[in-house]
Amino acid sequence: MEYDRAAAVRYARRWAFRRNPAYYNFDDIGGDCTNFVSQCVYAGAGVMNYTPAYGWYYISPDNRAPAWTGVQFFYNFMTANQGAGPYGYDAPLSEALPGDIIQLAYNNSASFTHTLLVVGVSINRNPRNILLAAHTNDAYRRRLSSYSYTNIRLIHILGVNEQ
Repeated sequence: MEYDRAAAVRYARRWAFRRNPAYYNFDDIGGDCTNFVSQCVYAGAGVMNYTPAYGWYYISPDNRAPAWTGVQFFYNFMTANQGAGPYGYDAPLSEALPGDIIQLAYNNSASFTHTLLVVGVSINRNPRNILLAAHTNDAYRRRLSSYSYTNIRLIHILGVNEQ
């Protein structure tokens, strides 16, 4: 099934500076960035994966998969998923498309700690020309080059399994 990139970006535009009341706001307990990006990706995928512990789903703040809100868990799910839901791979920035995901690491850390949604790109896909949406530090169409990161990875979404 095809991933609806435009739907993911529309969702990001609508909720970048607000919180959808259907989802808990995690700003005060670790940050809301991956929760927000999961909501955006779900808007484009329409399918969750309810596999206990290793899936990607949200029912309530106390009943959700670690991949819904955790940066590394999200990456692990998206790049290894063979069950229901979206799937993709670790790709170079040159493959970035609206609806894809970028994760950032700071201060020379090996750990990625921020998740953002790509909402715009130009033909020359460099950090000045990739626009992002995010929560925690709310943003829409913020340039990747405005972040002070030390490591970056792109998750390019390939499609959605309906299983």
